[in-house]
Amino acid sequence: MYEVSVEKTQSQLHDLIESVVNGEEVIFTQDNQPVAKLTAMPNRNPQPKFGSGKDLFVISDDFNEPLADLDEYRK
Repeated sequence: MYEVSVEKTQSQLHDLIESVVNGEEVIFTQDNQPVAKLTAMPNRNPQPKFGSGKDLFVISDDFNEPLADLDEYRK
């Protein structure tokens, strides 16, 4: 994060946006007081990565076996 004077932003806007895209935060100051912050927009539609759910759930060995609790309903 770094600070930049509002008066200097006109000539540096492209560089400031590039910094924000690369993960920086930019604080704009006026009369040495912070007045605004420039941050990157969050990715609204992140693409799931193949294999990202690995080991998040486990299917038990008896998954397809009949449930004993339901025996009375099967008659």
